Amino acid sequence: MRIGRTLPPAAARLTCVDAWHGLAGALSGERAVRLLERDFRHEFQVGYAFAVSSGTAALVVTLTALKSLSSRREVVMPAFTCFSVAAAVVRAGLTPVLCDVDESTFDFDERRLAETVSERTLCVIAHHLFGVPAAIARARRVCERHGAFLVEDAAQALGMEAGGARLGTLGDAGIFSFGRGKPVTCGSGGMVLTKSAPIAAAVARVVGTLPAAPLAQQAADFLKTVLMLVFIRPWLYWIPAAIPMLGLGRTTYPSRIALHRLSGCQAGLLRQWRRRLARSNSARAAAVSYFTRALSLRAAEERTPPYLRLPLVARDAQTRQRVCADSQRRGLGVSAAYPTPISEIPEIADAFGGQSFPSAARLAARLVTLPTHHLVSERDRRAIAALCRDLIPA
Repeated sequence: MRIGRTLPPAAARLTCVDAWHGLAGALSGERAVRLLERDFRHEFQVGYAFAVSSGTAALVVTLTALKSLSSRREVVMPAFTCFSVAAAVVRAGLTPVLCDVDESTFDFDERRLAETVSERTLCVIAHHLFGVPAAIARARRVCERHGAFLVEDAAQALGMEAGGARLGTLGDAGIFSFGRGKPVTCGSGGMVLTKSAPIAAAVARVVGTLPAAPLAQQAADFLKTVLMLVFIRPWLYWIPAAIPMLGLGRTTYPSRIALHRLSGCQAGLLRQWRRRLARSNSARAAAVSYFTRALSLRAAEERTPPYLRLPLVARDAQTRQRVCADSQRRGLGVSAAYPTPISEIPEIADAFGGQSFPSAARLAARLVTLPTHHLVSERDRRAIAALCRDLIPA
């Protein structure tokens, strides 16, 4: 167990002023939620926005709405992605169908996606993992050939663009997350965006059945957010990181997904989300730029992207393990990503009949992520770069 300054792998800006806005939002209740939804509609130039209890809940709501518009029941998703995506598909009563990924982009393998989508496919979930943009236009063409919907998982890509277009607005529906460690946070929370009136009507029907968060839960969520505001700081983060029951840094499959409307308190905590996002993404872009130069990485774009975390594929699993162990010992926030392909999650592995996804398995064994958030100091950047210099093949 490390005692002393420890960088969290991911962190979002949150201040005492935001906590005050959270209390004000709790008093105004539904009005604060309506204002937040209006902000997102205007900012992203979409007709409809729906705020719910988490990014995972936003995906469940979206999938349930699409399910009501079609008799199809299969959802094609990446074989390497956040475990919560698979949990949302199962929670919506749908069948997850996996497609292997491209190891260099984390997006779908183009040939395999074309082979996987069929007349049974309700929708394809394309993710922008760590903020790396997926090839949405390509996925859309595949979906259109088979009459399937396209859902954009932009949970890790709030405020990012590709080709001048805002991520989260390019599919039939898009979802964002406000969980801890996301680009902006209120502790938890999520948003569904769509430009489609029929999809919006279906989402509205689902959201209309959701209960408000219980008052006791709202109070507990606010307390957790305040504690996060304090203990996310590097000089204190080692304390919650050392408490096993908190599960910080562990990837688990969520067996329960709370489905309710976003609370007024959570909406209030997001009142200044635009300002926080701009400052956060500026810091992330600067960190990515530094690591790109220091590690002689090939720049993916002319403009430095503000990745939520900077993903690197290690030369082998042993090197990844050594770097992550050294990082943990020194409190540098370098960490592995998802530990297995979706097909190997114990709770749902039987659903995939022993199928293998080689690229997803290699990423699970070799992928490392570097922290890029605003708490990473210049000294931290130098130490992280030195630690990771021999991580990737020359």
